[in-house]
Amino acid sequence: MKILYYHYVRPAPDGLPHFRYLHLEDFKTQLDYLDHEFGFVAREDFLKAVENGGSFPDGVVLTFDDGFTDHVDYVFPELERRGIWGMFFIPTGVYGAGEMLDVHRVHSLLGAHGGAAMLKALREKIEPEMLANEHREEFRAQTYTDQDNDAATDEFKRILNYFMDGAARKSVLDGMMADFCNEKAVAEKLYMSRKDIARLQNAGMIVGSHSVTHPVFSNIGAEEQRREVADSFAFLDEVTGGLDLRTFCYPYGHTHTYTPETVAILADNNCQMAFTTGNVDATAQDFAMRPLEVPRYDCNRFPHGQASYGPSRPEADGAGRGVS
Repeated sequence: MKILYYHYVRPAPDGLPHFRYLHLEDFKTQLDYLDHEFGFVAREDFLKAVENGGSFPDGVVLTFDDGFTDHVDYVFPELERRGIWGMFFIPTGVYGAGEMLDVHRVHSLLGAHGGAAMLKALREKIEPEMLANEHREEFRAQTYTDQDNDAATDEFKRILNYFMDGAARKSVLDGMMADFCNEKAVAEKLYMSRKDIARLQNAGMIVGSHSVTHPVFSNIGAEEQRREVADSFAFLDEVTGGLDLRTFCYPYGHTHTYTPETVAILADNNCQMAFTTGNVDATAQDFAMRPLEVPRYDCNRFPHGQASYGPSRPEADGAGRGVS
C-alpha cells in the first residue's frame, strides 16, 4: 500500500512570488496517474485490513496535513467527484488563537519575500542563546533533504523549525510577521473552519490529529507532549461529535522529530494509527507490529507531484520537490 501525503494544493496564488505548493491541475493529473498505475484503496477495505487483520489491499491512500482551506475548497470536491476518500490531519491550536502556527508563518514569510531576504532579516533578530538545538546533528543533516530549496531557504526553515525552542521562535516570528506580513489577513484564509472539519468526517473522510501547535515533539518534554496529543483529540472529538477513528500524524514526520515516549503517549490516548514519512510502502507488518509508526510517501516522489513556485508550474520552469 502506498500512502501519500500532501500539504498546500491550490491554483497559483496572488502576491506570493516565492511560495511553494502543488498546483491544483498537477494534483488532478497526479490522481489520474495514481489511479491508472495503482488504483485507490477503498475505505472499507482499508479499515477492514488495519482493524481486523483482513486481506491487505494494494493501491493508494491519500492523506492531507495541516487543515488548510485548500483541502476543503479544492481537494475535497475533487475527491468527491472521483469517489475517493482521504485522511485529513488537523493541528487544532489555530482555533481560537487568532494567529497562524509558527510553521505556517515560516511558509508565508518565505512565500512573500524569498529565502535570502528572510534569512538576512532573521539573523538580525536572533541571539546565539536562542539556538538551543543547533548542536543536534540529525537536525542539520537530515532535514529538508527531500526538497530542492535554495540554501538560504533551507537554513531559514532549519533555524526556526528545529534549532530554536518554542518561546524564542514565537518571539522572533512575532516580530518578523509584524515587519513583513499581514498575519490576520493570511490566517483568516488559511485554515478550514470547525464546520469544515465536521463536514469532512460526515462525508466519509477520516479526520485525525496533527497535534495542537505542530511542534517538533523530540524538542519538548513529556508533559507538553501529552497536552499536545490529548488536547488535540479532545478538540476534534468535540467538533466532530466523536471521531470515527483516533489517528495521528507526527508534525514534520521524520523519526528524529519524535521519540519512543511520543509513541507511548499516543498509545495511552487510544490512538489506533499514526503516520510518519519514510517514502516506502506501508505493509501488513507495519500495521500489525508498528501501527503508530506507519510510513508515507511525499507526493513529490511520484509524477506530477513536484512543487510549483509562485505563479509557475514545474513544467514551466523546472520547479522542484517539496512544499512542507
